[in-house]
Amino acid sequence: MLTIFTLLVLLFSLVLHEVSHGWVALLLGDSTAKDEGRLSLNPLRHLDPLGSVLVPLILYITTLGQGPLFGWAKPVPINPYNFRDQKWGTLKVALAGPLSNFLVAIFFGLIIRFFSFPGQFSQLLGIIVIYNLLWGFFNLVPIPPLDGSQILFSLLPARFWEVKEFLSRWGMFLLLFFIFFGFRFLNILVFAAYRLLIG
Repeated sequence: MLTIFTLLVLLFSLVLHEVSHGWVALLLGDSTAKDEGRLSLNPLRHLDPLGSVLVPLILYITTLGQGPLFGWAKPVPINPYNFRDQKWGTLKVALAGPLSNFLVAIFFGLIIRFFSFPGQFSQLLGIIVIYNLLWGFFNLVPIPPLDGSQILFSLLPARFWEVKEFLSRWGMFLLLFFIFFGFRFLNILVFAAYRLLIG
C-alpha cells in the first residue's frame, strides 16, 4: 500500500508541477497549454511513457521497493513569444513549477508540525512533503531541460551566451552525471528542509 501511495504522490507532484507552468503561462498571455488541454489535473493527459511509467517501475524493481521513486511527466507546451512580459515571462513560468511543489511541501509539513496523527498517517503525509521538496529542488538545478536552466538563462547577461550554449549542448549528459553522482547532495538538502518544516 505504501508503494502505491508513493507512486500516486509522485504522479500528483509531477502533474501539479507541469500544470503550474501552464497556468502561469496563461496568465502571461500564452494559451498554448490550455488550447492543447494540458491545464487539467487529470494525470492521463500528462503521462510520459518513459518518465511516468517505465523509470519508476525500473527503480522499484531494482531497489526491491526500498529506494526512492523518481520520474517525470510530459512538459506542458509553452510559447514564450506570446508572453506579455517578454523580459521576465520565461523566468516566471520556470519558477511556477518548483514553487507549486514547495507550497505543497510547506502546507503538509506544517500540518505534521502542529497536529498529531497516528504513525502510519503521519508517515503518508511525510512522503508528500519529501517528494514535493525533492521535485522542487531537483528542478532548480541549472541544467537543461530542468527549470533551473531557464531561470539561469533568464538572469544571465547576454555576454554569457557561451554558458547557455554549453549547457544546452551538453545538458542531458550533465543531467545524467548529476543524477548518478550529485543526487546524494540533493537528498541532504531535501531532508534538511524536511526537518526544518516538521520541527
